Amino acid sequence: MSVFRRVRDITVANLNERLEQSQDPVRLIDQFLIETRQEIMEAEKLHHQYSGHTKQLKSQVDQARAMSSKREEQALLAVKAGEDHLAKLALQEKMLYDEKIEQYSGLYAQSLESLQELENQLHELKTEYQTVYSKRQYYYARMETLRLQQRMNQRMNGYGAQDVPKMFHRLEDQVSGMEWEARSLRDLRKAGQDIAGQVGSTIQSTLDQELSRLKQKLNKAGEE
Repeated sequence: MSVFRRVRDITVANLNERLEQSQDPVRLIDQFLIETRQEIMEAEKLHHQYSGHTKQLKSQVDQARAMSSKREEQALLAVKAGEDHLAKLALQEKMLYDEKIEQYSGLYAQSLESLQELENQLHELKTEYQTVYSKRQYYYARMETLRLQQRMNQRMNGYGAQDVPKMFHRLEDQVSGMEWEARSLRDLRKAGQDIAGQVGSTIQSTLDQELSRLKQKLNKAGEE
């Protein structure tokens, strides 16, 4: 049974599936990283507590073994001295320490196993964190590329190369219209000058005719 209960809503097992369905993968990955980081901190805290507890259990086992060995030596000395009563007392106390060794050795072994399991889980969490963090960098780069591409598309909207010919066609029509107006005004002024010249010639011819008529009249008056 795991000594550390996982509490994350998102795990590596379902992260890829949720990334495919997410419109904002970076935000989803950030949520995973936050939850994983919190879990790592909890695991490190629990590891510290387990480590201290395991050391205490080992200390109890070591102390019981030392006392058991000491009482056995005392029992031997008492036997050599012919003090069987003292030897029995020492052996009786040794038996208590031996029982303590057996009890605490079981607890120590169990705690040591749990500590190793927790260390493995902690290592797994840190590996997951680093792996997903690297994936976040990749998805962030992709999202940034997409964002910049969208901005470029918005900026270039309506300014494509395909509109350049239309722009020059409109400019050509505008310039041609201005040129036609200029030619029309020039032709009109020229026509006015021609008409004025024609009018002047007509008047001059009329004057010449009138002068000739007056001369003829004078000649007839002289002959009378």
